[in-house]
Amino acid sequence: MTIDMSQFFQVFFDEAEELLAEKEKVLLAVDISSPDPEDLNAIFRAAHSIKGGASTFGLNDMTEVTHILESLLDKIRKGEMALTAEHVDAFLIAKDILKMQLDGHRLGTPVDQDAVADVRMLLQSLSQDVIPVKAPVASFDGKSGPHSNSANETYTTCFQIKLPALTPNDLSAIISELGLLGAISKEGTADDVTTLVLRTNETQDDIIAICSFILNPDDLQISTQDLQGANTPQPNFQSEDELGYGFFEPIESMFSSDSGSTVINPVEPNVTTNLLTSKTEVKNPIKKEVEKSHASQEASTIRVGIEKVDQLINLIGELVITQAMLEQRTQELDPIANERLLSSVSHLTRNTRDLQEAVMSIRMMPMDYVFSRFPRMVRDLATKLGKKVEFVTHGASTELDKGLIERIVDPLTHLVRNSIDHGIELPAARLQAGKHEAGKLSLSAAHQGGNIIIEVTDDGGGLHREKILAKAKQNGLVVSDSMSDSEVWLLIFAPGFSTAEAVTDVSGRGVGMDVVKRNITAMGGVVDIRSAKGLGTTITISLPLTLAILDGMSIKVGEEIYILPLGFVVESLQPTTQDIKEINGKGRVVKVRDEYLPLIPLYECFDIRPKFTKPSDGITVIVEVDGKKAALFVDDLVGQQQVVVKNIESNYRKVPGISGATILGDGGVSLILDVSALLRSAR
Repeated sequence: MTIDMSQFFQVFFDEAEELLAEKEKVLLAVDISSPDPEDLNAIFRAAHSIKGGASTFGLNDMTEVTHILESLLDKIRKGEMALTAEHVDAFLIAKDILKMQLDGHRLGTPVDQDAVADVRMLLQSLSQDVIPVKAPVASFDGKSGPHSNSANETYTTCFQIKLPALTPNDLSAIISELGLLGAISKEGTADDVTTLVLRTNETQDDIIAICSFILNPDDLQISTQDLQGANTPQPNFQSEDELGYGFFEPIESMFSSDSGSTVINPVEPNVTTNLLTSKTEVKNPIKKEVEKSHASQEASTIRVGIEKVDQLINLIGELVITQAMLEQRTQELDPIANERLLSSVSHLTRNTRDLQEAVMSIRMMPMDYVFSRFPRMVRDLATKLGKKVEFVTHGASTELDKGLIERIVDPLTHLVRNSIDHGIELPAARLQAGKHEAGKLSLSAAHQGGNIIIEVTDDGGGLHREKILAKAKQNGLVVSDSMSDSEVWLLIFAPGFSTAEAVTDVSGRGVGMDVVKRNITAMGGVVDIRSAKGLGTTITISLPLTLAILDGMSIKVGEEIYILPLGFVVESLQPTTQDIKEINGKGRVVKVRDEYLPLIPLYECFDIRPKFTKPSDGITVIVEVDGKKAALFVDDLVGQQQVVVKNIESNYRKVPGISGATILGDGGVSLILDVSALLRSAR
């Protein structure tokens, strides 16, 4: 039987990436002066899990790093060595190296071998800084092993472990791994059965978990003796709760429960690996350690490729269009003669809408996917700048469309870096200003109507109005001292704008804030700034929950129907002739409640023959983008509807003033207006 191992490699890669993320999360939160044993166990198990999986798949470079890392972690969790800030820094560096190695195997990206060697030497040196409490023994031949306990250390349980015939390498690996749990000794080998004795404070589940990487748990025989009580034999022990470390779930359903199966490792063709049988349930101990509250949720989730979700969403979009066509066709029928048909179509409409909302929710991801990237960055950047920063998040469970979540990472990274570099002061300056020496930086997310509101807040020095105005004048921007604070703050989004006195590798080049605003505007979002000198700054981003579906207003120009995103629409009205004014060389404006707005005739933008050429005969729709208003001159308003957005660039080409397209109920294609581009061209 030929088995495709690629799917199992992918499971290992995904699980290892999750474990590395969890490890970093726990490391950043650990109390160095008084670490929680549960946290230390969670970090150890993460390293041990990755080591076991990497060893199984023959990824020896990762195995070597995790072996040294695991040994050092084991000393710390057993109290043989005190946890220090230097340890935490080394563990974080090791996490980065393992991630680089993981990407090298999965994506073929380059791996810096010098950096790998450096972190191995660093971990080795830290391991040797303190003399171990347990004296190591070099050989397994006698009654003592590499972790024989000293006279002042006691163990609660003695396990007798009988192993089937194994290769010398596999036997050595198992003895080495079990030695991490306590004092290991080898009693001997008879009839191809090797007997080990392990004195430990750990559980049988831990022994099963370690051995299951190399042999079938059915082949194990374990008996226990309470070192303070009677012997309790438990032959053929098999755990139902915690076998393995989460890398083999897909294998369970592929093999018979009657016998194990052997596959050839594609990385090292001469190495064979015994896989777990289908009656062996595999779980992930790091989840148990770190996310006990999510245990039931974890058991009810499946991993699905994003391309499958996108395909499903596309099909639902087509279904919505078909349903709209049916609804439009049935409007021409006699409601009395076709009552049952119309009732069925109405029922189909409700079900289609519910199905559409349910499928769209699949693409929604919690903001924690974004927020979890920042604690490490904040820690490293604050250390580099000599600042102290307390980082907090709110609303990490708030959901946003996956497509937007990936695009919001870079803008938020710019904002967070700027807050640390420019906003939060040095500890001495904060103390002098009567503040706590550690600045506070917070990220929050919350739903508000059909939008998500993301805020980046710091309690630093705030924006300096005079500096910004002076720099704006120096850059040739049109400014005045009478400008409101909100208008002045928006100047920092001008291209090339920076008030930094020195250019550093952190910020100050003036390339960032304009890109932030451009990216957020491209996502249909809006940026706002609130700041008070000496008290801090809050930058607010408002984004639509999804770009796959939008609420639109159908407008008609000539024989064409366009979709105007409802989020930009302020109001619509029919102006009088007196309200229209001509400005020499600059087009026309329309007066709306003592405010003159530029008039944009859509028929001129798209070169089509309109029904009306006089604004007083048609309709003007007032739209607003980034605080600037304009009036779109159209022939008529058709109605309001939800539309499924289709990408026009991948199907045709980029069209100025158009952001996408949709299919109407009659099967015709309608273009979605890019309001921001229209206003820019008008200016």
